[in-house]
This record gives sequence, C-alpha cells and structure tokens, in this order.
Amino acid sequence: MNPQVTIWFDSNCPLCQREIALMKRLDRRGAIRFVDACDLSQGCPIDRAEILSRFHADEKGTLLSGAQAFAAMWRAIPLLRPLGLLAGWAPATPAFEAAYRGFLRVRPRLQRLLR
Repeated sequence: MNPQVTIWFDSNCPLCQREIALMKRLDRRGAIRFVDACDLSQGCPIDRAEILSRFHADEKGTLLSGAQAFAAMWRAIPLLRPLGLLAGWAPATPAFEAAYRGFLRVRPRLQRLLR
C-alpha cells in the first residue's frame, strides 16, 4: 500500500524513538511514511527547527502539526483510527491540542529521564 500519511520525527528524542517504534509495529499496512527529521539528507517541507519543535504530518497534501498531526497518524492505523477520528472532530480538537501543548512543557524533563 502507498503511504497515506508522512510523519517527521526527531530521532534524537528518546520519547520519539519509542513512540515511532510502536507506531511502526502497529502500521502493518504501510500506510505511514516515517521521515527522520534529523537526517539532513531527508527533505523537510518547512524549516528543520520548526519540524523538530512540534510533531508534523502531511495528510493528503495538507501539512498538519501538533494534535492534528497525531490525529492523522492515528487515523492511518486501523487500531487507532477511532482515536484519530475523535481527535480530528472539531469540538474535541482544542482539548487534544491543549493536552499536546501540556506535553510539550514536560517533554524536556521526560527526555532527560529516558536518556
């Protein structure tokens, strides 16, 4: 199957490494193209620093970030599709984005714990 979603991830982040490893295992259909944003030979649709500061995805030609990017990734994996649909539902999107922004505040501490 051709990838439906492209994901850019930070391979230097221990949290990202674990999450992407799990997503790769769950993506049995090959619906997601995973791109290491730290690999300079890989293209980025926007500034590399911006790609590394927030989670980004391309779904059907639309660049998404934050909770919307996670929702796109989840929608591409049958097991997680219901969560992706919920996260993409307009009334629920602000809550998912708020949770993502909260995670970004504690991410550096979590990274240090996992290193």
